[in-house]
Formats: sequence, structure tokens, C-alpha cells
Amino acid sequence: MIRPIMKDVMFLSRKSENAVPADIHIADDLRDTLKAHSESCVGMAANMIGVNKRIIVINVGILFIEMFNPVILKQSMPYETEEGCLSLVGKRKTKRFNHIEVKYQDRNFKTHTQEFSGWTAQIIQHEIDHCDGIII
Repeated sequence: MIRPIMKDVMFLSRKSENAVPADIHIADDLRDTLKAHSESCVGMAANMIGVNKRIIVINVGILFIEMFNPVILKQSMPYETEEGCLSLVGKRKTKRFNHIEVKYQDRNFKTHTQEFSGWTAQIIQHEIDHCDGIII
């Protein structure tokens, strides 16, 4: 289901709660909402659709990656960039890392540890910031 985009900064500033198997439908709503905004968005966190859970979905080409309870374990090669967000007006400067290692669970709640770099790493960092209540 396509959900409205949350723009309440106070809500977005809250740290998200861990996801549980009963929350799988939230990832489906995130994917549907992300597809509906594909012209201007490549990733979403659950709080962007008004759900305070640690779930992100990113779009890399034709593939959608779902992550439940993602945590960045390692990061290297910092750089400065500007990012926009559907939940916020305008662009903001931020520091990102070109290479990250992320621990997360898939929709079966099997734990994975995976490395990402470049644009995909940047998207994941932005969405994990949402989960941590960090507004850029």
C-alpha cells in the first residue's frame, strides 16, 4: 500500500524501535511507496511513512533491498556531499563514507553482514540515519 510521506520533524527525530517478524508488511508498504516516488527517491525508512520501526528499503536499479534492524559496523573513505529527502525540504550537506559494512536481517529475519560502496552505501547511510532519528 502506498503511504503518505511523514514530514513531522519531531516524529522523524525519534530513534526507531527494532523490527520483529510481525512487521514484514511494513517493508511491503515501503517498497510500494518508494516505487510511487521513484522519480525523486531511491530509498526509504519506515519512519518516512509514519512507522517507528528500524526497517529500510532501497532501490538499486531494478532490485529492491530490504533491511530489518540495519546497523553500520564499519565505515571508511569519508567524503562530503549534499542530500535531499522526501520528508524534508531542500538539500543539506553531510559527511558520508564510500565504503560501509552493514549487519541486518532479511524478511525471514536471517542475519547478514554485507559490504557496500559508492552510491548504494550512501543511500543506506541516509536511511539508517532516519532509523537513528538523525535529520540531515
